[in-house]
Amino acid sequence: MSTDNTSLKLEKKFQAAEDFLPLLGTDFVELYVGNAKQAAYYYQQAWGFQPVAYSGLETGRKDSVSYVLQQDKIRLVLTSPLQPEGPINAHINKHGDGVKVVALWVDDARKSYEETTSRGAKSYVEPYVMEDDNGSVVISGIHTYGETVHLFVERKNYNGPFLPGYRAYAPNFKAVPTGLKFIDHMVGNVGWNEMNKWCEFYAKVMGFAQLVSFDDKDISTDYTALMSKVMSNGNGRIKFPINEPAEGKKKSQIEEYIDFYNGAGVQHIALATDNIIATVTALRDRGVEFLYVPEAYYDTVLDRVGEIDEDLAPLKELGVLIDRDDEGYLLQIFTKPVLDRPTMFFEIIQRKGAQSFGKGNFKALFEAIEREQDLRGTLS
Repeated sequence: MSTDNTSLKLEKKFQAAEDFLPLLGTDFVELYVGNAKQAAYYYQQAWGFQPVAYSGLETGRKDSVSYVLQQDKIRLVLTSPLQPEGPINAHINKHGDGVKVVALWVDDARKSYEETTSRGAKSYVEPYVMEDDNGSVVISGIHTYGETVHLFVERKNYNGPFLPGYRAYAPNFKAVPTGLKFIDHMVGNVGWNEMNKWCEFYAKVMGFAQLVSFDDKDISTDYTALMSKVMSNGNGRIKFPINEPAEGKKKSQIEEYIDFYNGAGVQHIALATDNIIATVTALRDRGVEFLYVPEAYYDTVLDRVGEIDEDLAPLKELGVLIDRDDEGYLLQIFTKPVLDRPTMFFEIIQRKGAQSFGKGNFKALFEAIEREQDLRGTLS
């Protein structure tokens, strides 16, 4: 490992995190959606996820239905209501489709609940046990920003397809994977002057450390700006950047998100790949739309980032952004919003040693987002 300033800082940040809440990784991300069956088809056809489990009327569940999709270590749960009232309907009416649950894989869900609630977290659900013929799972949960919640999932005594109450689901259609490997990070948007509050929450309640921060001088264009801090757990497997708006001449993407989502929530999910050219090509060919990056960006990018392993031509053709830190470089690209409301989107990222978040690309990224905002009429 390099002993330069960045790597030493990153090592210290990870060490600073108090690991009283050991997290093994992201267990699943659950989205409340208006039509889970059709959403599942979209993530199969366009993104290469394969259904692995299902819960609904056929399994004895009367109020809602869920499809569980997986690609490598990424697990999505798509849930829709089956009744006209209730919390899932209320969530969709207010926010549109969006992330409700960020579930964290733990060894001890009871201890995780006790550690976090004793430090001030608001309880979402007390520890309870789910059982079937495949074993048992312990689940607990706490509230976070907006209406987003974290579930703690202890599944060491379970070998079923997902959770008790779900049955294995393997339709005849087999999605072809697009090379997505795991969730690199998940970004939350919060309201004015709320970033520090939620960063302190993750530090105090969950033992996270601040990995890096960006202010409005780092993340701004001629028109808009935002502030961001990246929080990470002790082993670095869970990273949550938290964004808030900053003053600018026009409405920033964070303000637009909060307006249409009606509050704080998950803005984007960054998915890792080992071959961004192949992954983005496959996604684009299946209809996923990405932000446009002007060709002029590529005229000087190698002067800034230095030599890379990839040929620049396909990166330019796809609109992939490049940045470097003292550990190496990264390649990243951002989709347009995947919903009708301009809220949630995805990032595809390939790390070639870099541990940062593409600071050198912020201006190009924000200008690309502003072009989309202008088309939507939401920039001014």
